[in-house]
Amino acid sequence: MRLRALLDTEALGLRLLGGEDELDRSVRGVMTTDLRDPSRYLSGGELVLTGLAWRRDAADSEPFVRILAGAGVAGLAAGEAELGDIPDDLVEACLRHRLPLFAVHETVAFAMITEHVVRQVSGERAGDLAAVVDRHRRLMTSGPAGGGPEVVLDLLTSDLDLRAWVLSPTGRRIAGSGEPLPPHVGAELAGRHLAATRSGRRGPHRAEVDGTAYSLFPIRNTGRGAAPLPSGDVRESVLSDWLLAVEADAGDWPAARLDLLQGVTQLIAVERDRRDAARAVRRRLAQEVLELVQAGAAPAEIAARLRVAAPVLLPGLGTAPHWQVVVARVEWTGEDTDLSGGRAAQALLEEILVDPAVSGPDSADRIAVAHTGEEAVALVPLNALPAPPTAGAGAEGEAASDERDGTDGRDAALHADALLHAVRAPLSAGLAEDGRLTLGVSAAVHSAEGLRGALEEARHARRVAAARPGPVCAAGHHELASHVLLLPFVPDDVRRAFTARLLDPLRDYDRRHRAELMETLEAFLDCDGSWTRCAARLHLHVNTLRYRVGRIEQLTGRDLSRLEDKLDFFLALRMS
Repeated sequence: MRLRALLDTEALGLRLLGGEDELDRSVRGVMTTDLRDPSRYLSGGELVLTGLAWRRDAADSEPFVRILAGAGVAGLAAGEAELGDIPDDLVEACLRHRLPLFAVHETVAFAMITEHVVRQVSGERAGDLAAVVDRHRRLMTSGPAGGGPEVVLDLLTSDLDLRAWVLSPTGRRIAGSGEPLPPHVGAELAGRHLAATRSGRRGPHRAEVDGTAYSLFPIRNTGRGAAPLPSGDVRESVLSDWLLAVEADAGDWPAARLDLLQGVTQLIAVERDRRDAARAVRRRLAQEVLELVQAGAAPAEIAARLRVAAPVLLPGLGTAPHWQVVVARVEWTGEDTDLSGGRAAQALLEEILVDPAVSGPDSADRIAVAHTGEEAVALVPLNALPAPPTAGAGAEGEAASDERDGTDGRDAALHADALLHAVRAPLSAGLAEDGRLTLGVSAAVHSAEGLRGALEEARHARRVAAARPGPVCAAGHHELASHVLLLPFVPDDVRRAFTARLLDPLRDYDRRHRAELMETLEAFLDCDGSWTRCAARLHLHVNTLRYRVGRIEQLTGRDLSRLEDKLDFFLALRMS
């Protein structure tokens, strides 16, 4: 049964004091205690009843609630018979630990609550027990070793009439039963799951997209291939964990069915472990190549290493005619700034660079990603990737793109904008307010000789991306030939002084007179100083435009007919 059902039972007379967002937790039993530390008697999922005899003063509430939350209890119900109103310190401690807290009226006996919960839970278990045992047997004999996660999900469909999909952190379909999810639905579900995980809520999480309810179960990567999480901080794994999306509302499921779905996630985690173990070979090869490139090794030595790696990175395709380098960095702020982002960035690059048209856990078998310190570096053979989605691109746009990237049209190059479009929405939810992902993409190079330059180019592009606002930012090599390369490296105090000197007089005047001088200045520069085009854009008479430009020149002491002053205004607008 669910905690929510307790509130719906008027005979129990319970009042909710906190934890409304957690009322879908499953109750698997009841425990009554007044021990200061009842942890040895807790197994998780209990509704704990207490008369508060353990509380001597306000300082006792925090450790008691911390013990219950750590044990995974479903909720706490405190009797009012001993102290009257429930103490504020207990309410606050439960809010901090996201533990639902109920007040039990002095006229209600704990025995009545215990009897009600036991009767409900026992009835649900009796109804499902035989079927669940049979399903567990079939799932275990048809798990990943017998056909991968698709087999397990097919059993969910045939036995329980549940459609389910395994999704990556960006919403890419890894496995599924029935029709594929539309890409925007997968991305939305991944974002909802990441946001719920970052908030500390326990799964499964409920999400509704396009009028359909889904339940999202985390798939923890805890096998041999998983990276250790020394701090236990969720931020070290949230951006790499898979999730199981089930087309159903699990809010009213019995505990036995939830246990079955948890078993499914464990089976899929085994498949994840197998995939990561196989990927370790590619990671080692990428690490070796990266170390040679960074050490300034001779191009012949790097080429020899790439030839050795080719059968693994390009099975059946021989050598790659072109390569690109992508650099990623994950950074966290706040109190725990010692968190390492290198492994998270590595796992993210391996996911982001997967061909979006290919599903399945092995679709990234031609991506080699190493990590060094806080950054991850990907060596991407271009003929392992599809053409990137370019909005509105026709034949001419594709030809121009190929020419810019140095390819001949047979190999598709990565574009920073396409990468950003595919991952920004879901990953922003996982990064929340204290994380950032920045990406830099190099131009294509034709040989090992160009890899060192491509690596530096990708790193410069990533630094340009890091100077931009937002949790997920990317920049490409084409931006390094523009003024945008210089702007991020102007010191903040210089940037503020420069823009204030030029633009503050205009902003102050606009605030007082609503003269729209700032809008006029931007439009005038965008129109390359053309009076006619600018007046048409702003829907003004040319004489009115001339008056406004004259006012701008008067307030700033600049002359907008001079190239130097136009350039200063242009840069000030870009840096503001």
